[in-house]
Amino acid sequence: MQISQNNLRQLSDYDLRLLKVFQAVVEYGGFSAAEPHLGITKSTISIHIGNLEQRMGFKLCLRGRSGFVLTHEGQSVYRASLSLFESVQDFSMLVNSLGSELSGEIVIWCSEQLDREKQLKFVEVVKDIHCKHPALQIELDTMSIDQIEKGILQGKVHTGIFPAYHKIDGLYYQPLHREQVFLCCSEGHPFFNKTDTQIADRDFANAETIHPGIDITGEGKTQLERFNLTAKSYQFFMRKILIKSGEYLGFMPQGHIQKELNDGTMRLIRPNSINYHFTLSLVYNKHPRESKKQEIALEAIAKAFK
Repeated sequence: MQISQNNLRQLSDYDLRLLKVFQAVVEYGGFSAAEPHLGITKSTISIHIGNLEQRMGFKLCLRGRSGFVLTHEGQSVYRASLSLFESVQDFSMLVNSLGSELSGEIVIWCSEQLDREKQLKFVEVVKDIHCKHPALQIELDTMSIDQIEKGILQGKVHTGIFPAYHKIDGLYYQPLHREQVFLCCSEGHPFFNKTDTQIADRDFANAETIHPGIDITGEGKTQLERFNLTAKSYQFFMRKILIKSGEYLGFMPQGHIQKELNDGTMRLIRPNSINYHFTLSLVYNKHPRESKKQEIALEAIAKAFK
């Protein structure tokens, strides 16, 4: 990265903050898209990028009606910033690993909002980690599958939990929890007041149904082939909203809809024959940067889900 001798000679804390803003703008594809992630307004982002360009002595990006485009220099600065922050992270990880007591963040991401049973299990995970390693800052959050995979491969996430419908080199996939998902509908749907015997097989071919949003295989794929897939929703809590509209059929684990089943606002359809197994996997890096933290997370989760 060529830097003007009249401008930036040594990186300061302010320069690092500006580079973080620039990195987010690049990764989210523009100023507006980066607003929610950075927690600052588009105009403030513009000021920060302008200040960074002034300090470096060249344009980093072009923005206007045609969209956001990196200049050649901007591409070089972005690549260099990735290496810079990765080196800083590696240094922090090394220092933390040398201490007698682990510190810093231990990061666990899940692709699903958890039902009550799994929430209680993760309460035990948090207690276990915090009691044994009080200096660790626990980050427990929900992210998309691709974000979790990327985070684990980059060493930013110590453990991920999501359904392993496909596998990526460099990651281990350990089955954690297996449960059935059942076809269901909500009050207002044409099937709601019919008995299972009154619903013919041919009726399913025209029934608007929710696709889970990922390419599932095996028994799940076979079940889905018989329906008219006109909507899509991966996460169960959002899929539940579509079903409760009364317009769609959808597959749900019983734990996510038990309240609705109890109060009679949702029902299962042919639960003994129309179902398939849904497996959550514990996913982690084969060659982790912070092996101790990964081991702590794995042990706590395995203990809670034993």
